[in-house]
Amino acid sequence: MANQKILYVTTELYPYQEDSNMATMVNKMALKMHQGGNDVRVFMPKFGQISERKFQLHEVIRLSGMNIIINDLDQPLIIKVASLPGERLQVYFIDNEEYFKRKQFYKHDDGKIFEDNDERAIFFARGVIETIKKLNWVPDVIHLNGWMASFIPVYLKNYYKNDSYFHDSKLVLSVYNEEDAKFSDSLEEKLKFDNITELNAFKNPTFKQFVIESMDMVDVVVKGDEFLEDDLDVAFNQTKTAKSEYLDAESINTLY
Repeated sequence: MANQKILYVTTELYPYQEDSNMATMVNKMALKMHQGGNDVRVFMPKFGQISERKFQLHEVIRLSGMNIIINDLDQPLIIKVASLPGERLQVYFIDNEEYFKRKQFYKHDDGKIFEDNDERAIFFARGVIETIKKLNWVPDVIHLNGWMASFIPVYLKNYYKNDSYFHDSKLVLSVYNEEDAKFSDSLEEKLKFDNITELNAFKNPTFKQFVIESMDMVDVVVKGDEFLEDDLDVAFNQTKTAKSEYLDAESINTLY
């Protein structure tokens, strides 16, 4: 169906990341729906290895400047934007010097996991939600990709539960076989600061567990990879949420 407002939220997108199924799939899905006559926008983190010069990113002053409070600390939100090379499709980048300037994704060069991955995910999720509201653009569909994006339904169903802005937005979650890691022991305390208190994921706070948690908070769950790892596949089969087996990008419009 054309003439829909479709928001893709992702941690990976080609050509900014080149070697993952998620990056390729989100690129193809967004282009497919954009070329089909829909109003499509993409949000992702501005990881440090994304070249602002190469991809012609620039800051959007009218969207930047607000602060996101995480665990009682103010963190400034910076919004940058670019168009997919060769396309009139806008990509918005959530940026912050503290969280996204570093050149690695989720761990140090020695393999040690970043202690603040939880704060980075919270900042990303709330940054996306607040920026969409500031744009005064209400998406018909919010399609979530990647473990950081799984924090968005957690926030929409809890922290923003009395906010009607996204009330009619359909939430779609694509599940991928991603690298997993454990969050810091203070994650529960940080989410409780935002009145998020009852999550199964608190028992074993990992990237994957938050994806599993969010399966029950969306309208549709889709296999982003054709074959999911065992625990993801079990959660996929057990969720009472409407679900779809793996779809290629050409068939994605059947979900909307």
